[in-house]
Amino acid sequence: MSDQDGTGPVGGPGDGIQVMVVDDHPMWRDAVARDLAAAGCEVVATAGDGPQAVRRARAVVPQVLVLDLNLPGMPGAQVCKEVVGSHPGVRVLVLSASGEHADVLEAVKSGATGYLLKSASTEELLDAVRRTAAGEPVFTPGLAGLVLGEYRRLATEPAPATPDEPGAPSLTDRETEVLRLVAKGLSYKQIAERLVISHRTVQNHVQNTLGKLQLHNRVELVRYAIERGLDDA
Repeated sequence: MSDQDGTGPVGGPGDGIQVMVVDDHPMWRDAVARDLAAAGCEVVATAGDGPQAVRRARAVVPQVLVLDLNLPGMPGAQVCKEVVGSHPGVRVLVLSASGEHADVLEAVKSGATGYLLKSASTEELLDAVRRTAAGEPVFTPGLAGLVLGEYRRLATEPAPATPDEPGAPSLTDRETEVLRLVAKGLSYKQIAERLVISHRTVQNHVQNTLGKLQLHNRVELVRYAIERGLDDA
């Protein structure tokens, strides 16, 4: 299987987002790549097995990696962990036939930003890719609560958390408010509506908070907030 070059953005909801599609079924992989390209995404590569996916993702560094979990050679969760580990800016959207809780949680722990079932419509996939590219978590309905519950469980376990010190970075009132709503499981769109600010402003607050706290992703951010009781505020 050779890398598939995208047809380039043709205008539409894809906004030229650079996407890589990984699935071991050629017909499914090609269909997803075609749909994304037709919507204006730039499909920079495809892959059909785990090791190939890691190599190509590191070579092209897509904005969004659309990833199946059941891959020959290396499980999708491991692919996610290796790609995100070497390129933290890559967002991973898992597109899987499995809705098993264990699979969902493993993907999230490995660094996936979202998890969508293959029963999703093309429109739902396109929306998920756009939101994933923006750093917003996307989950098939019913799975978001599961993931938030796992965040809470992890927060109750001993962790090498950085202690609060006098010299620790302080958050603004607005950053704290956004963090509190993130910990409650609200999407960026919901937070924007709640605080009457733009979606972009919410993203900026989250990115600033991640930088100040020296955290890497939403999973770590939610854990930080729950450990400090912000979700109950």
